[in-house]
Amino acid sequence: MAGQLKITSIDIYKADIPFHEPFRIAIMEFTSAESLFIKINTSEGLYGMGEANPTPVITGETQAINLAGAVDLAKLILNKDPLDIETRMRDIDKFLVHNSTLRSAFDIALYDLLGKSASLPLYAVLGGGKRSFWTDNTIGINDPEYMADKALDYRKQGFKAIKVKLGTTMAEDVERIARIRKALGDNLPIRIDANQGWDYKTATATLNALELMGIEYCEQPIAHWDYENMRRIRQNTSIAIMADESLFDHHDAYKLASMGCCDYFNIKLAKSGGIHTALKINAIAEGAGIQCMMGSMTETRLGLTAAAHVVSARPNIRYADLDGFMFLKEDPVVGGSEYDVGEIHVPEVPGHGADIDPKFLKRCECVTVK
Repeated sequence: MAGQLKITSIDIYKADIPFHEPFRIAIMEFTSAESLFIKINTSEGLYGMGEANPTPVITGETQAINLAGAVDLAKLILNKDPLDIETRMRDIDKFLVHNSTLRSAFDIALYDLLGKSASLPLYAVLGGGKRSFWTDNTIGINDPEYMADKALDYRKQGFKAIKVKLGTTMAEDVERIARIRKALGDNLPIRIDANQGWDYKTATATLNALELMGIEYCEQPIAHWDYENMRRIRQNTSIAIMADESLFDHHDAYKLASMGCCDYFNIKLAKSGGIHTALKINAIAEGAGIQCMMGSMTETRLGLTAAAHVVSARPNIRYADLDGFMFLKEDPVVGGSEYDVGEIHVPEVPGHGADIDPKFLKRCECVTVK
């Protein structure tokens, strides 16, 4: 079918989904997911679905910015071959240098179409096999007692790892982890994420104070641009360091690896601009001997399912943090990955296998470019 398909129209849906409760990280607080769903329609009746879930303080996008940008990107690829992803994404990435979350929505939709046209699940299109794996579950910044109770609840549910948001003061963050560790006991791994909240001295002192509390790794302890001090932090703590906000694309991956800044990479489709660049990041990581995690923003199971296929296809992606939809009051996705507590099973249908309930889409504002 390659060469026969043409993009005939693109539907852009504005979707707002409230959270169960406010979710706080070091640099902002979330109360809802303000997303876009992208539907790329073709001449053969096939369509691909993608999702953009922006985080303004990380990706520099809002829903309104992405809605305007989506119209321009839709015009850019209209009447083109959707299966030539290399060319489509090169054009998209050159046209819109930033706005990685929006670009990822188009990328995911194109890969969905590729799988459907080949009658293969996305993990197979990517040259990988099907494997199940586990996500952690995340606790936002709150008072220590609340966070400890939340961690205990997650353990009782059956999660195999807990992720904890930090990034305030040393005294507060150490107390949070001490309370959580006491509640959990000694065996369950704790992963921490400062979301750039510390400076060099606070990060070093805090991590040193946490070294005996069973911390599996720390994500992004300091500002995204401070590569040199990230390298110094890594040299001065026994806790593994993971790059997150410092890592958007393969160029960042090369710089982080060559400078010895971190032990792990956190790949997010919303940061990398989609699967096309995410695969490049993972390849650089493999070449440098760095294992990866596939992370998420607060996407629905549509965006998370696309990410899960990449995890399934690439064994170098050791960890998964694909719990974003668990914060949402509503799950509008039909199909997609299935979650058994935190164990994720990707679908075996063509494409990524996730769609949005038509009843939900009818409630969304829609712009069609054709």
